[in-house]
Amino acid sequence: MIFAKRLILWYLENKRDLPWRATKDPYQIWLSEIILQQTRVEQGKPYYFKFLNAFPDIFSLANASEEEVLKLWQGLGYYSRARNLLFTAKYIAFELGGEFPQTHKELIKLKGVGDYTASAIASVCFDEAQAAVDGNVFRVLARIYGIETPTNSSAGIKEFRNLAQNLISRDDPANFNQALIEFGSEQCKPRNPLCSTCTFASECVAFNQNRISQLPVKLKKLKVQKRHFNYLVFLSEKGETVLEQRRGKGIWEGLYQFPLVETTAEASVENLVQEEEFQNYSLETIDGLSLYNDTPIVHKLTHQHIFTKFWIYSCRELPQKGISFEEANKFPVPVLIENFIDTFDF
Repeated sequence: MIFAKRLILWYLENKRDLPWRATKDPYQIWLSEIILQQTRVEQGKPYYFKFLNAFPDIFSLANASEEEVLKLWQGLGYYSRARNLLFTAKYIAFELGGEFPQTHKELIKLKGVGDYTASAIASVCFDEAQAAVDGNVFRVLARIYGIETPTNSSAGIKEFRNLAQNLISRDDPANFNQALIEFGSEQCKPRNPLCSTCTFASECVAFNQNRISQLPVKLKKLKVQKRHFNYLVFLSEKGETVLEQRRGKGIWEGLYQFPLVETTAEASVENLVQEEEFQNYSLETIDGLSLYNDTPIVHKLTHQHIFTKFWIYSCRELPQKGISFEEANKFPVPVLIENFIDTFDF
């Protein structure tokens, strides 16, 4: 257990002062872990406080509407996390009487809770010795132990999980897990790690073999898909516009957007009006169709790059029930739409 002791000692001397480290309340730890999935700490911290302020306990969150939760989540991305958060809050509040499961085995059954999150909650809140393995942990262990198994392969996930489980402190699993993650974030960084002050430098395989940039190993990523979105921003004589809710299991499920015409390539006005989806909105225009941004706005997601144009469609009557311009910023929308609403002068 020498590894664990040295790691925890480093942590106690170097850890950041983060709000969720001052509590063992499973609600607050769960909330922080869901927010921090695929989100940097500095980006997630304001959302953590916003959610605690709006929903101080599991029952207040469970009684919220999906639109309230999505609106508060707006800008964090990966919105399925927010929907799972609400689903699990309802389950814990109404099925379990507000009591969180206390073991990794039971926690991992909750919607939106995977192995890492279950391990983090179990160790921090209930002192269960379950290793929490994320990207930081992969990097630290791959470099120190010279592991070349790809971290995003099933064999790699199993190997790193088993190693972390063997190394974890049985006496202090909470600090061990937080220490290993913190070490990867602050010391053994993806680029320019602080090797000269590293407590493990003498035995680190990557450092001693000059292979820091080669570890950890990852399988090649999926090819990024390019998509072309054309949003129709209707402006009626009555001062109303149209927002529609996205359906299905694609990106931004449940969020609102302006009517969308997706094309296979960047569209000119001549191309756009020929699209079947556009022709569904055959309306009498006032000033015609005008392009708001000549250069497409590129919104990058993990496996998709969205090239976006906003088309201003001034008309006498709307194609469906509308909302006032002032109401538009009350709906949960993708950050792409939020930025447009904030900058466009309705």
